Amino acid sequence: MLSKSSMRTPLSRVRGLGSAKSGTGHFWLQRVTAVANVVLALAFLCVVISLIGKPYPEAVATLSRPVVGILMLLFVVSGAIHMRLGMQVVIEDYVHGEGLKVLAVMANTFFAVAVGAACAFALLKISFGG
Repeated sequence: MLSKSSMRTPLSRVRGLGSAKSGTGHFWLQRVTAVANVVLALAFLCVVISLIGKPYPEAVATLSRPVVGILMLLFVVSGAIHMRLGMQVVIEDYVHGEGLKVLAVMANTFFAVAVGAACAFALLKISFGG
């Protein structure tokens, strides 16, 4: 405990007692994936619009093109990461029981990985003709 006659400034007394600096990385990753999702969602919409009314084999051929397949895969990965981060913030803000919060964050992570893996598997299967 500090005495009232301490010569230390308030800032020097609290240095090192704040956050573990992990929130900054989370904050920036959320913003970077949001910006990436804007660009990738536009690419996704262009692909979807170009496929309206086209037969299934033509859709498969379009998704089999390397540039289109890679853009769609990046969209899935960025979207899954962004979804997990956004939901994690909601869970941390609104779930108050510590045990329930840990379970919810774990379930959120598993869900995001499962959705991302299923989408990536489907895209890769189409791209490589499985």
